[in-house]
Amino acid sequence: MKTFFQALLLALYALALAGLAIDLPFGAGPALQRIALIVIAVHLIELVFAYKYLHLYRGPLAVSVALTLLYGLFHWKPLADAKRRGTAG
Repeated sequence: MKTFFQALLLALYALALAGLAIDLPFGAGPALQRIALIVIAVHLIELVFAYKYLHLYRGPLAVSVALTLLYGLFHWKPLADAKRRGTAG
């Protein structure tokens, strides 16, 4: 399920970017761009609250921040759950 939502978010971002270059059917480009900006803004706010868990990611912190901006809780929530269970890092 997590992978499905991550793919859905990537599709949203791809369509929003495509809407900058081509005319999407039904004039969907501007609406998708607004939705993508709202989603990224929500993830930016999420980043502030989830920052304490991002260092638990096994890669660089910058990658963890980027993944949080792209996927939000689908990235940091498993890290938080692992810390809560005591199996992190």
